Amino acid sequence: MREIQFREALREAMSEEMRKDENIFLMGEEVAEYNGAYKVSQGMLDEFGEKRVIDTPISELGFSGIAIGAAMNGLKPVVEFMTFNFSLVAIDQIINSAAKIRQMSGGQFACPIVFRGATGNAGQLGAQHSQNFESWYANTPGLKVVVPSNPYDAKGLLKSAIIDPDPVIFMESEVMYGDKGHVPEEEYYLPIGKANVIEKGTDVTIVSFGKMIPRVVIPAVEELKKEGISVELIDLRSVRPIDYATVIESVKKTNRLVLVEEAWPLASIASEITFKVQKDAFDYLDAPIIRVTSADVPLGYAPTLVEASLPSIAKVVKAVKEVSYLRK
Repeated sequence: MREIQFREALREAMSEEMRKDENIFLMGEEVAEYNGAYKVSQGMLDEFGEKRVIDTPISELGFSGIAIGAAMNGLKPVVEFMTFNFSLVAIDQIINSAAKIRQMSGGQFACPIVFRGATGNAGQLGAQHSQNFESWYANTPGLKVVVPSNPYDAKGLLKSAIIDPDPVIFMESEVMYGDKGHVPEEEYYLPIGKANVIEKGTDVTIVSFGKMIPRVVIPAVEELKKEGISVELIDLRSVRPIDYATVIESVKKTNRLVLVEEAWPLASIASEITFKVQKDAFDYLDAPIIRVTSADVPLGYAPTLVEASLPSIAKVVKAVKEVSYLRK
């Protein structure tokens, strides 16, 4: 095992697959000459050349459409959005072309493509650059949606996404690109749709994904340990497909569930899992399910508003105590 940054894990995943298959290429704004807005693609232009690491104009709709057409004709594009906030410009191509072409063509066309880039807030960037659209894309049949929380997962899941025969939305947090983690020397893949039980516990199940895991949930679990509360922590890894079985198995053991998600509450991934658990494990619940999400407002610019709006360690600790009927 060796310790590398999140951005390096992503770079290794893309480079390893590109060395194997000349049909795989990377395109997006500043991915080539500038080495990527977050330096994820650093050095890739030198290795693979300008035909496989392609700088695009600032036109998400245009280059997404080109990439989807390329995928339909046998190539395997990896499209980088500087942020998924900008993917809204291309969402018609993603939803109405990439996600539907296999079904609408009766299987005559596939679309093996990865759309990847930064998601969520990164501090004081304003409401238009601080949004989480995981549940938007997960609501679309034909797409897979992956949200890794650490370098190990990022590499293994991105390699699986690149070789997947269908479109994958791969969402990263820009505040995590410098995070370090241990990654094996040998090649590996992680299956899309299988959650990771980070920590076993007996009192409460916490389910989350992405940036919330290292930034909020793991520190909250450590705080709860000091008070003798045993948490089972599940990292979904992907939000379409969702590994319901692992969540329900855990709830049957702990009898309590807290969901932590950076997105807005309405129609969130947390809401979907809440429905599934109450449907399939209702008799095992000893308390109502609680979700910790962002406030139902556009994110403010002032740091006090950012802090008040987002999930926090204190909010997670409070939620766990509430489902445990510990209201001190």
